[in-house]
Amino acid sequence: MTPKRDLIVIGGGLIGLATAYQYLKQNPGKSVTLLEKETAVCKHQSGRNSGVLHSGIYYTPGTHKASMSLAGKEMMQTFLDEENLPYDLCGKVIVAKNEDEFPALEKIFKNGTANGVECEIIGKERLKEIEPHCSGIKAIHVPTSGIADYPAVANRLAEKIESMGGEVCTQTRVLSIDERADQATVLTNKGEFAGKQVVACAGLYSDRVAKMTAPEQVKAQIVPFRGEYYQLKPHAEHLCKGLIYPVPDPRFPFLGVHFTKMIEGGVDCGPNAVLALAREGYTWGVFNGGDLWESLTYSGFQRLAFKYWRYGLGEMWRSFSKSAFVKALQGLIPEITAEDLEPHPAGVRAQALTPKGEMVYDFDFVSSKRVLHVVNAPSPAATASLYFGNHIVERLKE
Repeated sequence: MTPKRDLIVIGGGLIGLATAYQYLKQNPGKSVTLLEKETAVCKHQSGRNSGVLHSGIYYTPGTHKASMSLAGKEMMQTFLDEENLPYDLCGKVIVAKNEDEFPALEKIFKNGTANGVECEIIGKERLKEIEPHCSGIKAIHVPTSGIADYPAVANRLAEKIESMGGEVCTQTRVLSIDERADQATVLTNKGEFAGKQVVACAGLYSDRVAKMTAPEQVKAQIVPFRGEYYQLKPHAEHLCKGLIYPVPDPRFPFLGVHFTKMIEGGVDCGPNAVLALAREGYTWGVFNGGDLWESLTYSGFQRLAFKYWRYGLGEMWRSFSKSAFVKALQGLIPEITAEDLEPHPAGVRAQALTPKGEMVYDFDFVSSKRVLHVVNAPSPAATASLYFGNHIVERLKE
């Protein structure tokens, strides 16, 4: 007989790990099994992001993102302190290069103050003090933004889950979920796992896994967008002290290329945003015909592409042309040259799109009797993962 766990978690990213961890903290002695298809945890979005401790300044007040971001950052910092894991509140500037960007800058500032974020609008002189090589005429300074080592967080969470009696099963791919009145059985390449409750945090495959138990509730499809990066060579690292972001163009759905100091050293530059040719398409050479066909034939992607085709072509051009990428970076740091940059590993963002071509910006769930699916967990999911995991555990009680 297959033993019945109290909880099965699908997905070994930060959200899945945080959910299993928080469940065991609140329910000592309960049985928890986490299933991860890769050889180790944190192999995709959780381990391939910019490593930023987000403050919550961008998010619309009243959304899940806004409410979770500030509290989630505080909870993450507490965990980092308790576990002696590295982080650095290096600060962030959001830079306006001309007066046309002032209205958007003011809107971000209003969102930040409404969300309780410590921030201030600064002039050119103060900006030069914080980031001497940055070009801009006005900026928002967020001193509490920072950077962390999320793979280290994920590995520590996995260790703590196992130390509390849970199990982390890697190389275990979910094939189907059979939901019945008394349990849900997860069929994998390594056999069946039965549980009283299941939480699916499947990231790039969240919509497909959700359709295993609640297909009628899944209203959006995951479309993978690759974010490509360069990294400053050691001789150029002095050009960036912390986090330097542009004022995002409100006409477009992405933040634009920026500079990110990394906790392990170095400075990342990027990302752009191009359609990935596979859900795990980290380079142009990784191709999956089924994934690509699914994206190209989806009405949501078609409508998004039609609306933003000029922007999309620009992102594609920056992907193939290093000089175009450099030109975008020079808008923030004019001294940057192509010789200062070397390629850095890309990430793939699981972007949920509605059939109308609208991006799903907030956290989103679907559920059936015994299975709760996290179908969209956008940024600041890494920063707020512990808080978000706690939120999921509270939902399970319902």
